[in-house]
Amino acid sequence: MKLLLTGANGFVGRYVQAALPCVPLPGGLDLRDRAALTAAVAAIQPDTVLHLAAQSFVPAAFEYPHETFDINFYGTLNLLEALQSSGFMGRMLFVGSGDTYGQVPETDLPVREDHPLHPRNPYAVSKVAAEALCYQWSQTSGFEIIMVRPFNHIGPGQSSRFAIADFARQVMEIRMGRRAPVLQVGDIDVTRDFTDVRDVVRAYALLLEKGRNGGIYNICSGREHSMRDLLQRLIALAGVDVRIDQDPARLRPAEQRRMVASFDTLHRDTGWQPLIPIEQSLQDLLNDWEKPLQ
Repeated sequence: MKLLLTGANGFVGRYVQAALPCVPLPGGLDLRDRAALTAAVAAIQPDTVLHLAAQSFVPAAFEYPHETFDINFYGTLNLLEALQSSGFMGRMLFVGSGDTYGQVPETDLPVREDHPLHPRNPYAVSKVAAEALCYQWSQTSGFEIIMVRPFNHIGPGQSSRFAIADFARQVMEIRMGRRAPVLQVGDIDVTRDFTDVRDVVRAYALLLEKGRNGGIYNICSGREHSMRDLLQRLIALAGVDVRIDQDPARLRPAEQRRMVASFDTLHRDTGWQPLIPIEQSLQDLLNDWEKPLQ
């Protein structure tokens, strides 16, 4: 089976390439370039598709909403049309986001796939729109599409634009004497649902094989972790003494206080469950930051 991968050079894409035999879209090919994308898909003739490529950084989505929508929605439409014109008859996995649920009342936790979508930023809006597009195509085209809503990922290689990776970087800089023993953080008295990126990729592989056409799946750990607790664990693993300072610039307005989701649907259809404990993910993150800081 020839698996076409978009977004191959991103954080998750690199893990997909390590775990699964796949054909990445040619480097530098922009999903917004309809003609180039159509030619590339026709040349590759894939049997399955994993569509990861996206503009996924929320602050950038607020700053550049048109670009975010062009990549995430119109890029997906271009891909669907390219697949159709190439005679594709296989399965595609569309990667959305748990961010599409928006503000979820604590009484509705853990959040399940039938919860209403209330996107609160341009990135989440673009993913809601693209997911709806994919559902429509799953019902009206000649090929199958499965949609996923992954929640927070964690693991070595993640950009320090994301909170836990940034904490790991700061902790290692302190341990190696590269900065004063003061951690700069945002609001760490919130909870989130983190899954190791390697478990996420395993879920993608299982869904390409066993997911239901038109099905929507949360990918999550089903466990609620406080950001403060994860930060304290990183500090303990690194064996450093630090002061924690809250930086007002890192605070987001109207932050969701608690978040945890259910992976029952995914488990029912594929047997998947998370295998990598959070402590291993945190230790691997620290080890990963040690190399570039040496």
